[in-house]
Amino acid sequence: MCYLRFDKTQMTNLQDSLFKELLITNRSGAYCSTTLVGCNIRKYHGLLVVPVPEIDDENHVLLSSLDETVIQHGAEFNLGLHKYQGENYSPKGHKYIVSFEWEKVPTWVYRIGGVLLKKEIAYDTTTFRLYIRYTLLDAHSATTLRLKPFLAFRSVRQWTHENGAANTGFEAVENGIRMCLYQGYPDLYMQLNHKAEWHHQPDWYRGLDYPKERERGYDSSEDLMVPGYFEMPIKKGESIIFTASLASVAPRQMGKLMDAEIAALDSRDSFYHCLVNAAHQFKVQKDGENYLLAGYPWFKCRARDMFIAMPGITLSIGEVEMYEKYMETAAKAIRSYINKEPLPVAIYEMEQPDTLLWAIWCIQQYGKYVSRQKCNELYGDLLREMIKFIRDGKHSNLFLHDNGLLYSNGRDRAVTWMNAQSNGRPITPRSGYIVEFNALWYNALKFYEQILSENGSDENKALAAQFAAEAEKTARSFKEVFLNEYGYLLDYVDGQMMDWSVRPNQLFAIALDFSPLDMKERKGVLDICTKELVTPKGIRSLSPKSGGYNPMYIGRQEQRDFAYHQGTAWPWLTGFYLEAYLRVYRMSGVNYIERQLIGFEEELFYHCVGTIPELFDGNPRFSGRGAISFAMNVSGILRAIRLLEKYNNELA
Repeated sequence: MCYLRFDKTQMTNLQDSLFKELLITNRSGAYCSTTLVGCNIRKYHGLLVVPVPEIDDENHVLLSSLDETVIQHGAEFNLGLHKYQGENYSPKGHKYIVSFEWEKVPTWVYRIGGVLLKKEIAYDTTTFRLYIRYTLLDAHSATTLRLKPFLAFRSVRQWTHENGAANTGFEAVENGIRMCLYQGYPDLYMQLNHKAEWHHQPDWYRGLDYPKERERGYDSSEDLMVPGYFEMPIKKGESIIFTASLASVAPRQMGKLMDAEIAALDSRDSFYHCLVNAAHQFKVQKDGENYLLAGYPWFKCRARDMFIAMPGITLSIGEVEMYEKYMETAAKAIRSYINKEPLPVAIYEMEQPDTLLWAIWCIQQYGKYVSRQKCNELYGDLLREMIKFIRDGKHSNLFLHDNGLLYSNGRDRAVTWMNAQSNGRPITPRSGYIVEFNALWYNALKFYEQILSENGSDENKALAAQFAAEAEKTARSFKEVFLNEYGYLLDYVDGQMMDWSVRPNQLFAIALDFSPLDMKERKGVLDICTKELVTPKGIRSLSPKSGGYNPMYIGRQEQRDFAYHQGTAWPWLTGFYLEAYLRVYRMSGVNYIERQLIGFEEELFYHCVGTIPELFDGNPRFSGRGAISFAMNVSGILRAIRLLEKYNNELA
């Protein structure tokens, strides 16, 4: 039986199925996302959502949805589903769904009386083209298929409403039409692999409602243009393919092209393989560069996220070459930033003070997975440049003090991954000596010492000794500044200001390869984190016992911002937590880690199926929130699976 499968009972229960989403990406920045019942509930949903660089750097919804109607003996059965204002649904085509499965591509089976119709969706990975294939599995009389496109032609961050500016004209192309509603947009080609009759009847469908936007405190309704519909007969055993793209395609090639795309996909036949597929969806190739998106549907390629996610997204699934491609693009951004030159690649937030620290950690993981020798060959110069940049105080907001610790001013703007702001100021103003900055710095010094000492030359060995001495000074200062009498680490220290909140950032000091703490101190930190921060869905961003605990990520933007890092649970931290757990408890921690990972498997069947959302509420029911698929979370769990596999192999 298919791993990702939902039966008729699950699909026809809208209270459940309406909020299960799917995501398909084409590795070039475009995506298809909707719900399993085909009803869009976000402004980010759409069947063909593509970047339009001529307008801006956002994605744009061209084809919002496509309604299918089966016609027999003059009776029409519409398989579509739309939500309108006032909890009204029309049509209610979900009632015909027999099953939904996702082995390689999303696949629906509909039953209407004696008609059995299969629907599959695939994306072309080399161009902006969506394929939808309809196969008539069974029918006892003549059957007609009608396809009605709903067009938006808008940014994912905006709405479209009925207007007189929309160009509803069309031009016939082979087995289809092309349209462009507004100037500046590319033409949308809608074609079929069989001849079809196009009925041009442009009309606005008004008041479509998107409950996820209302839930997030935004406007939630729009109007969509339906220019008409395609209609064609379909015979038992026959397949009709609909394509939506930015360029025409030969109808006779559609079947071969779609089959080739499906054949190249991996199966989603297990928890692990679902995460591998999710990892591949963050990949974007653009202008010869390789980017790792932070998440879908609204995130871009962010530097910190990229470096944190890259090892799990690539190395943990054996894709060393992909790591090297990502790092080749990232190195251009790093060197341009260090040399104060304009960035030649589209990687955002390079200026954050911890970005280079995470980049060093990311390279360290390559050394662990491949070899330190190869790591030094490929990235030794880059490591040296980054460490020199930090040590020389060249960063505008990262200063190496005489005590060996790094200092950053975060009072007026967010400088860490806890970056929520209100009225331009950080909600969690972490400033001064920040615990994970200095844990990462100590780890970086020790890692570079290791690289130098293994490189052979007397000069490098002398440098290694110098870095060893610096690391020792950093370790002493780290304990003096952060380790408190209760056995855990302060979150940050800025002069007389000390943050005693129990936060997960202290985990990095015990999870990284090199820790400034001894084993007893590590155990103390781990125990308090286990007691106060661990949930079945990730590690809380703040302990319930600390002031300001706000675990429910709900409501309007400002309300959500104040909860974002004040108690919500983050799965990506689980990878570091489990790494720390194994470092402290070694083999005896394996069973515990297996139990922790089980809690994430069920999430593949909720929210966006087959992947992990951005964050979870910190209190029961630990509901998934935020972006529907988040790279750091997928990466963190893949790293944990890899770690568990390594320890199990050692036990065997």
